Amino acid sequence: MNILEIAREFPDQQACMSHLETIRWGENPHCPYCGGLHVGRKHENDRIGRWNCYDCGCSFNALQGTIMARTKIPLQTWFAAIALTINAKKGISSCQMARDLGMDHKTCWSMQQRIRGAMATEEHQLLRDIVEVDETYIGRSTTRYDKKYFTDPPVRGRGTKKTAVIGAVQRGGKVVAMIAEELTKEWILRWLRQFVDIEDTVIVTDQYPGYWILDLHTAHLTIFHRRKFVDGDVYTNTIEGFWSLVKKAWVGHHHYSKEWMPMYIAEACWKYNHRDEDTRDTFNNFLEATICPQIS
Repeated sequence: MNILEIAREFPDQQACMSHLETIRWGENPHCPYCGGLHVGRKHENDRIGRWNCYDCGCSFNALQGTIMARTKIPLQTWFAAIALTINAKKGISSCQMARDLGMDHKTCWSMQQRIRGAMATEEHQLLRDIVEVDETYIGRSTTRYDKKYFTDPPVRGRGTKKTAVIGAVQRGGKVVAMIAEELTKEWILRWLRQFVDIEDTVIVTDQYPGYWILDLHTAHLTIFHRRKFVDGDVYTNTIEGFWSLVKKAWVGHHHYSKEWMPMYIAEACWKYNHRDEDTRDTFNNFLEATICPQIS
């Protein structure tokens, strides 16, 4: 959904809350504290969407336990922020969102971090079939290159002091990525076992020696980039395309720090994994899967 659709379909707090109640409970509202079904709506002029539980005596609403719990920001603004975030293929900075929504950029940054945190909790099945595995390096160059004084050019790729990020993508499927604790062969194998069905997969990598251990555990194909980038079905272009989106987002966010990098990587993965969905479906799926979990 775009901003105009948000404004048209959710013009006020009541419309937004009703939509969230439908997604979370359908026609059977229940208490998020005790799971009781003996509940009734509270009628308050200044607080929309409140319910009472007659089993445990608690008061609650559809936001309980979600990233919007106890928020003082209007739900229509939250909906607009979610739409802006998931529709921006290369990411949107907090400063840009602040200009679009007429808010303070620190508030927008906090909202975005909650949204990214929800994206990071998404689970999916193990990758299988043909899976490309690769690593990239994100961060600011630590060496200044000045031809005038003939200094050494900045180190690129392996050997740099940038942050290493490893990823795996199933061709035509989903992607997983995270900061690499280390790029040893043992750590890479342990990481792949968490996200890839090793026994039922053909893994394609470049010539990095850390991937050679895969020869002992699964079907492993290697593309030697010094010779060619494509050899029939042996290539890593899919994961390289994903890395290009990650790096463009890094530039667009004005170089986020390593501390917050896992959130931005999770955002990039979530958007890639939902790339084929209609924007309306993506918006509602995000609300259903991450904004409004069932907590009973």
